[in-house]
Amino acid sequence: MPASFPSGEASDPPSAGAAIVKPLHPGLLTYRDGNAEMRWEAMAGQGHVVPTDRFFVRNHTSSPQVDVDTWRLRLFGTGLRNSPTRDDAVEFDYDDLRAMPAEETTALLECAGNGRLHFASQQAHETPGVAWGLGAVGVARWRGVRLSTVLHHAGLTDAAVDVQPEGLDPDYVTGGVNLGRVRRPLPIGKALDDVLLAYEMNGRTLPADHGFPVRLVVPGWVGVASIKWVGFVEVSATALFSPWNTLFYRMFGPGHPAGGGLLTTQTVKSAFELPWNARLPAGVDVLLRGRSWSGNGPIRSVEVSTGDRDDWRPATLERHDEGGAWQRWTAVWRPPGPGRWTLRARATDVTGAGQPEHARPNDLGYVFDGIVRHPVTVD
Repeated sequence: MPASFPSGEASDPPSAGAAIVKPLHPGLLTYRDGNAEMRWEAMAGQGHVVPTDRFFVRNHTSSPQVDVDTWRLRLFGTGLRNSPTRDDAVEFDYDDLRAMPAEETTALLECAGNGRLHFASQQAHETPGVAWGLGAVGVARWRGVRLSTVLHHAGLTDAAVDVQPEGLDPDYVTGGVNLGRVRRPLPIGKALDDVLLAYEMNGRTLPADHGFPVRLVVPGWVGVASIKWVGFVEVSATALFSPWNTLFYRMFGPGHPAGGGLLTTQTVKSAFELPWNARLPAGVDVLLRGRSWSGNGPIRSVEVSTGDRDDWRPATLERHDEGGAWQRWTAVWRPPGPGRWTLRARATDVTGAGQPEHARPNDLGYVFDGIVRHPVTVD
C-alpha cells in the first residue's frame, strides 16, 4: 500500500543526514530535521518490541561518537559523601558498570512532542518544534545497571534531593544562546525507583544513536528524562535546574500555571499500524492492527471507530501484552463501500485516564493525547 503523509511530513531522509549514524531506510523511518520518526506501517506484524533499525531517534544536536575506552561516568555534588566536585568526581568506567548486578527491562520511550503534528492538523493550533506524527515512540528491551546501585556505590547520602544526568552530545545552541549539553534533573525518589543505566538495547550493545555507551531509561516519563550518552551525573542536596526543566518541557499557555506545569509522565495514545491515507479493499474483511500506551501504566481497554459517527466498539487485546509497556490490539472491519473513511482508536489505562476528542493545547505542543483521525481510502 503506498504511503502519503500529513501536511508538513517529509517521507525521504536527505543524503547528508549527518546528525544520525544509523541508516535511515525510507520504508522504516521518516527523517525530521536531525531526528527520525518510526513509520507505523513498519510495525505491522512485528512483535512487542520495536526492532532497532526502525526505533525513533530524537537528537537535540547530533549523535556523538564516544570512545568507550576513555569514557567515564562521573558523579559529583552535595548529595554524595564528602561532596565531590565536578573536577574530582567519583568515576566508573564501562567495565565497572558491567561488573555490577545487571537487570533487563522492557520499557517504552516517547518524546514529549509525539503527536505534535495533530495539534495543527486536527485542532488548528500551530506550535514550534519537531512536527512528529505518532511515531516518536518505541518499546525495547534494555539491559544495564540500576541508577540506584551506582548512586549507592558513589556514596549517596540521605541529603540528596535531585539527580541530574548530562549527555555527551554537542552543546545545544538556539537563538544565538548556548544552553550547554542536554541535562535534566530527576527527583531522588524516581532516581532510586526504576531508572536504568542501560548499555544494551534489544540484546545488543547500545547503538550510537540510542546512547552508546550508556544512557538512562526512565520508564513512564517523557523521553527527555532518558538522557543519552551520559557523562556527568550531579547529585545535589538542593533542587537542580536546567533549560530542559525551565524553558522547555513545561506546559505553558492558557489554562496552565503561570510558570508552566512541569512535564513528567506521558499521556494515553493509540495508533494504527497503517500508512497515512492507506488504501484498503472494499467488500472484504480487513484486520486492523494497532497499539496503545500510557505513561501511567498498562492499558485496560481499547475501542475502535470506522466512521465519523460514534460507532465505537471494543478492540481485541493481545493477551501476551497484558500489563506490558504497550498494548497491541486488532479489530475486524468490512468497509461498506468505496470512498474516503476515517479510522479512530481510543484507549483507557489502568488509572482510568483516557483519550479526549481534543487534546488540551499548550504553547510548545507537548503530550498530545487526543483521538487521531486516521484517513484511509477504500477501493
